[in-house]
Amino acid sequence: GPRRSRSTLPSLPNGSKPPSSRDAPLVVRAASCGGLSAWVSDDALARAGAVAFSDDGHPIASAAVMRRALEYARATGLPIIGHEEDPTLKGDGVAHEGLVASRLGLRGIPAASEDVMVARDILLAELTGVHYHIAHISSSRSVAMAQFAKAKGLRVTAEATPHHLALADADMQPYDSNYKMKPPLRGTDDVSAVVEGVVNGAIDAIATDHAPHAGSEKMQEFEKCPFGILGLETAIGISLEKLVLHGRISLNRFVELFTTGPARILKLDRGTLAAGAAADLTIFSLERKWTYDVNKSFSKSRNSPYHGVSFRGGPVATIVNGAIVWQA
Repeated sequence: GPRRSRSTLPSLPNGSKPPSSRDAPLVVRAASCGGLSAWVSDDALARAGAVAFSDDGHPIASAAVMRRALEYARATGLPIIGHEEDPTLKGDGVAHEGLVASRLGLRGIPAASEDVMVARDILLAELTGVHYHIAHISSSRSVAMAQFAKAKGLRVTAEATPHHLALADADMQPYDSNYKMKPPLRGTDDVSAVVEGVVNGAIDAIATDHAPHAGSEKMQEFEKCPFGILGLETAIGISLEKLVLHGRISLNRFVELFTTGPARILKLDRGTLAAGAAADLTIFSLERKWTYDVNKSFSKSRNSPYHGVSFRGGPVATIVNGAIVWQA
């Protein structure tokens, strides 16, 4: 999967296995985030190569614990990446709380479960002066708060996923587990706000939130299967179509969202064509027409709602360390 669209992949500590691929060896650069739940009070994780700290997939429910984590991170100069979800509001919900979930008889996850955590952690970031990054932002209020924090000069950044830019809960196929993700697909107003956040700069980067799952796990009843979908191979196609081809952002801004934006957040020496920089590139075409076939995916997993979807625009080659490692 990663060979098709990305050359450097930050990996969050919310899984027991590294990104899976049928390719060997893995020909991408990987950057790792240290786990918050096992943090240490010195810079051991940073010295070991961690580029950020996160418990992605598991929210830090205690404000006191989050404050302490931010204070520890201050000594390293690395950001805290927040998985923003209040577990008491999320409960056992499996889809966005709204008309679609009610019609399907699915337990809902209110947007407020994200909003209250984003509000809390922006305040804690202000208190501690530490760089706080909002992972996979999905609600209109959270986008507004990120924009407000930036206007105040706080060290707050945010990312959005391609699926939260392109899909709403109304697009879900009934009980199709390939539409189950966390955060869940929100309402159309939320999707519009996330797109607008990309346009106005409230959102700094696009991240795939790539979450492969075995078919035996994912193809269960909607309420029993795990959250998460594949994201690497379709990220460029979805984002080009939604943002560039629809005239919402410039091509330069699109490139920034996938390159220098993430690099700035994680302080990586990547994402630039400057002389002497690492020759890690993705070449893409605005005119390439292609159809995503999940059965031909490089991933061992098949959990994508985009199977059979045709795109205009997408990657044509991936170069890592100056060598072509994949071509369309």
